[in-house]
Amino acid sequence: VIQPQHGGFTQAVGTDGTRRTNPRTITAEVFHPGCAGGTCPTTVSHRSTSDDSATRECKGIGCKLPSRMRQKNSKLCVGDGCSTQGDDGRGSSSPVHVTDRAAQFLDELPDSRAWIQLTCDMKPNNEVPSEDALVLHLQLSKSQEKLVEALKGQQNEIKELQSLLSEQQGMLVNQQREILDQQRRMYDQMEQDRDECLEIADLCGGQQKCLNTPGFRCQGMTEREAHSGMCGHGYFFNSEMDECQACNECDGQTTVSPCTITTDTVCSGHSAGHSTLSQSWYGDVTLQGEKGHVLAQAFPSVQLHIEGRGDDLVSIEDGRLVLRQHGLVWLDENLSVSHGCRSFIQVCLRMNNTEGSEGRDLSGIRVEQREGRSLQGVSISGVAEVAPGHIMSLFLRSASHHCNQSTEGLQLFGPSTAPLSLLWLSHDTGAVAMTAQAMVSAHYHTNYRPVFRTTSTSDPYVVGLTHDGRGIRFAESGTVRFVFQQALYSMGQACVSEGFQLLAYLNHNGTSMELLRAFKPGVHYRDTSIALSGAAQVGPGDTLGFEILSPAQCNVRFFGDDTGISILSLVWVPAAISSSLSASVANTGLPSGAVRNKPLFFQQTSPQVTQMELLGKGSTDQRRDFLFRESGTASVALDLKLIHSCSLIKVTLLRRSDSEVSGEGPRLVPVAQQVAGQMSEGSHWASVSLRASFQVHNGTAVFFSLDCVRGRVNQISHQTGSGVSVLWVSA
Repeated sequence: VIQPQHGGFTQAVGTDGTRRTNPRTITAEVFHPGCAGGTCPTTVSHRSTSDDSATRECKGIGCKLPSRMRQKNSKLCVGDGCSTQGDDGRGSSSPVHVTDRAAQFLDELPDSRAWIQLTCDMKPNNEVPSEDALVLHLQLSKSQEKLVEALKGQQNEIKELQSLLSEQQGMLVNQQREILDQQRRMYDQMEQDRDECLEIADLCGGQQKCLNTPGFRCQGMTEREAHSGMCGHGYFFNSEMDECQACNECDGQTTVSPCTITTDTVCSGHSAGHSTLSQSWYGDVTLQGEKGHVLAQAFPSVQLHIEGRGDDLVSIEDGRLVLRQHGLVWLDENLSVSHGCRSFIQVCLRMNNTEGSEGRDLSGIRVEQREGRSLQGVSISGVAEVAPGHIMSLFLRSASHHCNQSTEGLQLFGPSTAPLSLLWLSHDTGAVAMTAQAMVSAHYHTNYRPVFRTTSTSDPYVVGLTHDGRGIRFAESGTVRFVFQQALYSMGQACVSEGFQLLAYLNHNGTSMELLRAFKPGVHYRDTSIALSGAAQVGPGDTLGFEILSPAQCNVRFFGDDTGISILSLVWVPAAISSSLSASVANTGLPSGAVRNKPLFFQQTSPQVTQMELLGKGSTDQRRDFLFRESGTASVALDLKLIHSCSLIKVTLLRRSDSEVSGEGPRLVPVAQQVAGQMSEGSHWASVSLRASFQVHNGTAVFFSLDCVRGRVNQISHQTGSGVSVLWVSA
C-alpha cells in the first residue's frame, strides 16, 4: 500500500540486506522527483549529479537508522535493470529499487513536497527469542512463583488467625452462657427462697444460730454433722457454699440420680436440641385386665400397654410409644410371662411410620410351652431409625387358638422397676443403625453359622455384610451394641439336658476372637428362641460373626421370616464419643446357698477406658461397682448361666449413692430387673438375661444383685455363658 503524505520528504520501508538489519520493519525514503535513489539529500534546493566516492557523509535513510544498522556501502542500484544480488553477493532481498517508481509517481503529483511511507512487516515462522529475552522470562517466572508462594503463606496465616478467632469467640460465648445460667439460677433461688429459720422452729438446735441463705446455714455446723443428716429431709449439704440447700425437683424430666445428704438431685435436663447427642427414657408395660391377667380367652394378638411420663423425646398414646425427635432408637424390654398355650407365644416389637400406616416388626422372641406354667424371663431388643410421629408398640401373639383351655390364660409378672428402656441417639453423633435377617435353613444342624441379608441400614458404607453374608464388616473405628436372636425347633432329649450356646466372634487382622457367649436351655419337639446381646469396640476392616452350638444328638431346625424372629439388630457409634466395657463373672466370691440380695462380682476382660471402669483392688467395692467418669448414656446387657432350685430368681441392676445415711447403709435405687421361675425339667442349667439403658454422670456407680426366693443357688458358671457388657455414649 502506498499512502501519500504531505511533508518535506517521502519515506519507504524495506530491508537493507545486512544481518544487523531488523527484518520486521524497514523504511525507505523517497524524495522529490528530481532525486533518484535513496542517497539523495534531505533538501531539494541543490540536486546532486556527481557520484563522488570520497563523500561518505550520512545521507538518506541511513541517517534515520541507528549507527549499528547503517549500510556500509552507500551505492545502491537504481532502476529495473538492477540485479537482486547485493554488493556483498549474498543475495539479499532489499526492495530499495521501489524508489524509482515512487519517484515517477511523485512527478505526477501537484505538490512536490509530498512524501510516501512504505511499511513492510516480515515475521519469520521459526522466530526464536534472544538470550536476554529468555533470561528475562525465567526471572519473571521465578518472581511470579515467589509471589504466589508468599500469597499462599499469607492466606494460610489468615486462615489460622480466623480459626483462632473463631475458637476464642466460641469460648467467650460459652463463658457468657455460663455466666447467664449462673445469674438465672441465682435469681431463681432468690424468688423461690423462703426463710427456713423463721418457718421451722429450733432448726439448728438451741446452741446454734440459724442464718438464712438461698437455703439455710447453721452457725458452727461441722461437715461431720452435715454428713449425719443435720440438713433434714428435702435438703442437701452444699460443701462449696457450706450451707444446706433445698433439693431440686425434676419437673417434667427424668430423675437421673435422687437427692442425697451431700448431692443435689440430678435430672435428665436434656432438651432435644442440637447439643444433645444421647438420651434415655424408661416406662412400664402392663396387660389390660384384672391384675394383669387375660382370663380364659384365645388371643391371636394382644397389645401390651406402655405406661410412663412423656417428655420432649417421647409421648404415650393409647398404650403406644410415639417418638417426637429424629434419630436412632435402641429399645430393650425385660418381660416375665407365663402362659398355658399348647404352643409357643411370641413377643413382638413393632413400628409404624404414622397413625394408620402399615407397620413392620423390628424384633420377635418365642416363649416356649412349659409344663406347670413356669414363669419365664425373656428380653427383647430392637433398633430403628425414627422421625417425629413414628410409633413403637409391643404385642403378644399366639401360634394357635388353644390358649382358652387354661384357667388363667396369660400372666405378666410385675418387676420392682420399669421393664422398658430406650436409648436415643441424635443424627449429630454420626451413629449408624442396621438390621439383617438370617436366611431360612431347611435342614437340621448341630453347629450352625447363620447367613444374613440386609433389611435396613442408615449408612451401608460404614456397616454392611461381608461377601458371603456370614459376617458384618465395619469401615471405621467405633463402638457397637448388637443383639442376635434366632428362632428354632429341636428334637432329642440331649437338646433339653445340654441346651444351646450362641457365640459372637470378632475377626481382627485375620485373627478371630470370641467376644461373648449366651446359654439357652433346650426343648424337645418344641419351638423356642435363643438370643445374645453385647457391646464391643471395632476398627476398620473388623468383622462380626455368630455361631450356634448344639448337642451332638440334637436335631435343630432354624427359622426366619419377616416377623423379626431371626434378626440381627446393631447400632454403631463413632469412637470419638463412645466406649465399651466387658467383664466376666469372677470365679471367687460367687453367691451360693440361700441367696438374698447378694452382689455379683466380676473381672474386667476388655481394655481400660477413661469413661468408665470396674473398680479393682484398693477399693471397698472392688470387682462389684461399675463406676462412670463422664456424663452420658449407658446401655448394659447381662447374661447369667446358673443352677438353682429357686421358685423365683431375680437379677437387679442398682444405682448406688456416694454417701451413706447414718445407720442405714447406702441408698440404692433400682434401675432394671429381670425375674425368672423354676428351671425347666430335665435341664442341667438355667439362664437369666437383663438389658437396660439409663443416664449417667461423673461419679455414677451401678452394680448387680442376685436374689433367690424359696430355694437356693447351687452354682454360677464363671467360665462361659455369664458376663456383662456396657456401651457408653456421650450426652
